[in-house]
Amino acid sequence: MPWAEPHAGAIATQAYANPRYGSQGLGLLREGLSAEEVVERLTAADEGRDQRQLGIVDREGRSASFTGSECLDWAGGRTGTCYAAQGNILVSAETVDAIAETFESSKGTLTERLLDCLDAAQAAGGDRRGQQSAALLVVEQDGGYAKLSDTVVELRVEDHERPLEELRRLYRLHERLFGETPRDEWLPVDETLANELRDRLAKLGYEGELEAAFNQWAGNVNLEERVDGIAEVDPVVLEELRELS
Repeated sequence: MPWAEPHAGAIATQAYANPRYGSQGLGLLREGLSAEEVVERLTAADEGRDQRQLGIVDREGRSASFTGSECLDWAGGRTGTCYAAQGNILVSAETVDAIAETFESSKGTLTERLLDCLDAAQAAGGDRRGQQSAALLVVEQDGGYAKLSDTVVELRVEDHERPLEELRRLYRLHERLFGETPRDEWLPVDETLANELRDRLAKLGYEGELEAAFNQWAGNVNLEERVDGIAEVDPVVLEELRELS
């Protein structure tokens, strides 16, 4: 179960999870406590701590991991700058080792790095019961929808034979709808492209003034976050229009 808050930190609790670790832990992180201090506070106050597993990264990138003595083998974790990796009922320690090593060596966005870590963990053995679920949560202040949300990505696969593949599929869909193409990669709408846009929009039933028709179509297919006037067009949006028309 994951929780995260910009300028506070991130928390995950596993095994016989204690959901209160999320809200309580974020509150302590907001106060400026370190990841290690928060782990100590939460587990010391929890009589069921021997069955809990907990990982925390604080605002400074410090990390801490806790595995109770009654968690089922293999159970344990690894920590490093900006990450805490832990698991239980795993094939072996190689699972969390793979997460740590992949995070430390990977590049790209945080979301992409986390997805790579999950894939590496599964390739190293994963859960010895097999696969079933996966989740991804990334936050950034004003980094989400319309710059009015702190949630950049929040995806969850509850029950699937290949949950990591499904999680990536959902992420690709999420990026298509809400991702950002660098502005210098947008295409200028010259007369030729404008005529193409009109023709394709008309085939889909959107006629009239080009910008109004384009905005209406983009809103109906949930691509409004990738539209900014009609002088230039995001290539992702153009590709979608061409596919649909």
